[in-house]
Amino acid sequence: MKGKRVNRRSLLIGMAFAPAVVRAARAAPMTLRLSSSLPNNPQFANGRVYYDNLVKRLAADGLADRIDVQFFPDNQLGQEIDVVNSVSLGVIDLMVTGTSIWANVVPLIGLLDLGYLFESFPQQTKALDGGAAKPFEQALKSGANVDIIGWAYNFGSRSVLCKSPVNAPADLAGKRIRTLPNKIITECLRLMGAAATPLAFGEIYTALQAGVLDGLEHDPPTIVASKFYETAKFYSLTEHNFSALGVFCSGLTLAKMDAPLRDQFLAAAVEAAADTRVRGLEAEKQALDSLKQKGVEIIACDREPFRKLVAPQTDTFIKAHPEAKAIIDIVRSTKA
Repeated sequence: MKGKRVNRRSLLIGMAFAPAVVRAARAAPMTLRLSSSLPNNPQFANGRVYYDNLVKRLAADGLADRIDVQFFPDNQLGQEIDVVNSVSLGVIDLMVTGTSIWANVVPLIGLLDLGYLFESFPQQTKALDGGAAKPFEQALKSGANVDIIGWAYNFGSRSVLCKSPVNAPADLAGKRIRTLPNKIITECLRLMGAAATPLAFGEIYTALQAGVLDGLEHDPPTIVASKFYETAKFYSLTEHNFSALGVFCSGLTLAKMDAPLRDQFLAAAVEAAADTRVRGLEAEKQALDSLKQKGVEIIACDREPFRKLVAPQTDTFIKAHPEAKAIIDIVRSTKA
């Protein structure tokens, strides 16, 4: 009888505490890991800026106790190409990056890397909002089980930072200019006249130091945040690419959320992207001023010769991907 009384008591105690255990389990926030290749710089690094904006939006929407976003900048979770695969597999939940690296998974998205496709970031935003984004989102969803849950843009157009002045295509001849490990953007720089050299982002600084590279192409804030100005002192405003920035989320991560929470999270992600775009325009101007102060010569080169050399790239892309024509038509019909 004594043993039975103990079991009954244990059962009653367990029943008494069960609701508290359930409430505690429900209260535990869902943890999401967000990766960025850029440094942890709240002023010039788009990944950190987006993270800050997302956390603010989640808090404002009352989701701070339900979703905990952890930020991993500076390639802490691996080089971008590895993170891309991890997001597809659901090992990493979120990634903030330019769309370029995803062209290795879904070739159609490489369209956004075509040289001189856009004239400005406002034009890009209008084109994407006007229907150009949908084919990319659908292709990435079906091809990699990844959702683009926010569209922004890199903090400034991509131009060429080099150890020697670049005023015309001839000045790029033989110059080893780092590009993303992406065929489209590498071809763009080759057409511009450079010895385009694909290289992982985390290897750029040491390659510049060692003389393996003569320069790179990137936006001003990234050059400031990553201190590339320490190794090259001439920044030529070729503005060959107004690069799109995407917030990429694993489809497996979204599937773990109940529908109401998922809808709230996606709304916050879109709003955070819009906040990031506003900061991007400010950051480009501030970064150019910072580069001047750090002894970098800003060269307002004539872009037209570069544009003419790169123009055939778009027709070649359309021949390889006929579905791209409708997207390019939307872009060309969109005015800033």
